[in-house]
Amino acid sequence: MSIELGHFALILAFAISAVSAVGGFAFWRSGQRIALALSQGAVLQFILVAVAFAALIQAFVTSDFSLLLAANNSHSLKPLIFKISGVWGNHEGSMVLWILILVAFGAMVAAFGRRLPSDLLALVLATQSLLTAAFAGFTIFTSNPFARLIPAPLEGNDLNPVLQDIGLAIHPPLLYAGYVGFSICFSFAIAALISGRIDQAWARWVRPWTMLSWTFLTLGIAMGSYWAYYELGWGGWWFWDPVENASFMPWLAGTALLHSALVMEKRNALKIWTIFLSIITFSLSLLGTFLVRSGILTSVHTFASDPTRGLVILTLLALVIGGAFALFAFRASTLRQGGLFAPVSREGALILNNLFLATAVGAVLVGTLYPLLLDALAGTTISVGAPFFDLTFGSLMAPLLLVLPFGPLLAWKRADIVGAAQRLIGAAALAIFATILISALGGVSISLAPLGLLLGFWVAFGAIAELVDRSKLGRIPLGESARRLFGLPRSAWSTAIAHFGIGITVLGIVATTAWETERVTTLNPGESTELSGYLIAFDSFAQVPGPNYISDEGRFTITAPGGDKRQMLADRRTYVASGMPTTEAAIETYGFSQLYLQLGEPLDDTHVVRIWHKPYITLIWLGALLMAGAGFLSLTDRKLRVGAPRRAARQTPQAAE
Repeated sequence: MSIELGHFALILAFAISAVSAVGGFAFWRSGQRIALALSQGAVLQFILVAVAFAALIQAFVTSDFSLLLAANNSHSLKPLIFKISGVWGNHEGSMVLWILILVAFGAMVAAFGRRLPSDLLALVLATQSLLTAAFAGFTIFTSNPFARLIPAPLEGNDLNPVLQDIGLAIHPPLLYAGYVGFSICFSFAIAALISGRIDQAWARWVRPWTMLSWTFLTLGIAMGSYWAYYELGWGGWWFWDPVENASFMPWLAGTALLHSALVMEKRNALKIWTIFLSIITFSLSLLGTFLVRSGILTSVHTFASDPTRGLVILTLLALVIGGAFALFAFRASTLRQGGLFAPVSREGALILNNLFLATAVGAVLVGTLYPLLLDALAGTTISVGAPFFDLTFGSLMAPLLLVLPFGPLLAWKRADIVGAAQRLIGAAALAIFATILISALGGVSISLAPLGLLLGFWVAFGAIAELVDRSKLGRIPLGESARRLFGLPRSAWSTAIAHFGIGITVLGIVATTAWETERVTTLNPGESTELSGYLIAFDSFAQVPGPNYISDEGRFTITAPGGDKRQMLADRRTYVASGMPTTEAAIETYGFSQLYLQLGEPLDDTHVVRIWHKPYITLIWLGALLMAGAGFLSLTDRKLRVGAPRRAARQTPQAAE
């Protein structure tokens, strides 16, 4: 019965969203009344989709295999957490999660946007309802998650073993929150183009939603990277997979949108560019949806292989993206740019930042889509891999990182580049010293590693230099400097922390790429090997039953260069239902570095063991966490509260006295 209830709730949400979209666009000039009705409709959509999603979770948790989705993607022996996460470990269930997050953001706008102008709020909610109707309709008519299976089987087919991991419980919800969150920016852009309300207040309303979405997407990408790193067993943290690129492009565009909205808020400039970025960022999110679900890719990330559904998604993308850009082309000529500024200014630095980021998006987009288009049009299969992306993306990011510390130190409208450079002399000296020291310790070789380290330290120390400069450390008494430092706006702290996080991530990427060591050998229990000063002893091998798999476990003792001994457990699991194997790597962290060990397939009477030493690799994800933390910190700043500021009440004569 709960299955039918969930199905009905999803259909009802589709109907309400369709009516809200039509009514909102037709009567958006009606004022507060239509805004209130659409707000109530947005909340109701969220409740209904939440009911539908809860029905799916109940079916998976109770192993109700009369639900086709549960029969194809679950098993009664699975641990509870994997039963729940299995709801979105497939195409149909993940679409319901997507719609749930979409209506959740719409409900948040309805709840926190009451102080927005009623006409703008009505158009934003109408656009959100239109997107909800489109995706709910696609799900109901082409990917019904509530299809029944009669007679119900006694047991399910189980979920892909690679997905039976805590990463599935964390990564997709975070990633979707980032993807779908940019729909709010898209809806604000459409509302602005229709109403003509594009000013500094509009940028102030958009920026918190952009920040929230960007923060979730940062966490989602970081979690996906670490999940692939420890689960797939090949020791890599980024492969430039087309679906990885599909999540990275909205992040780059969203980063540009954040900075562009800041210029628009402060100087009422870059209106056309900010609107364009709002549209293109969500469009890139939709492109990722198409790549995952169209069947044109063969990847561990892909959910669907049905070309019919892929054609429907492509048509949906064409309508949404094409309609948005048609409206943009029609209305962009009516927009005026606003404030003027000198090339050397904070505005100029942010425009330069946008230029590099937009070019990087273009490079990644071409490298991702060109092989697919060439295969579709000419039948020629080529591979665009890491060398292309490393060269093009790295070439674009190096100059961006070089100028990044200057931006926060430049004044608005007109700035002194020499003065900013003087305030960064200390950061430059520290960066050079740290680069020489680390290069000497890591072993000097002819490579670009020292340059990469220099850029990473430069960005990190430059972020610290910004705080030092704003607190006037060394120029005023220490106590007063500390008060100034901790009295800085949270937005200033978040900027410095985010830039520091970028520097930390760059250091992790460079260090692990330049100084990673690897050994592939064969070992029997009782034998040992050595890598980068670590002694790895193979203690024992045994077969151990798991909840829904049989595990071949290898136990190892690791002796670090300093004499510290630790135990590591690597295993290969064979799942009972599917018979599919997975590799579970053993990872031990030493400071910011890691020792990564994988137990390979048996070779005759011995075992293949792959070992990597990855210096400072955890800095990659530590930097991402710092960036995300900076985003959440920025959202607590009073300047980023959602809604228009209320006018102060006029004082009465008595109060004035």
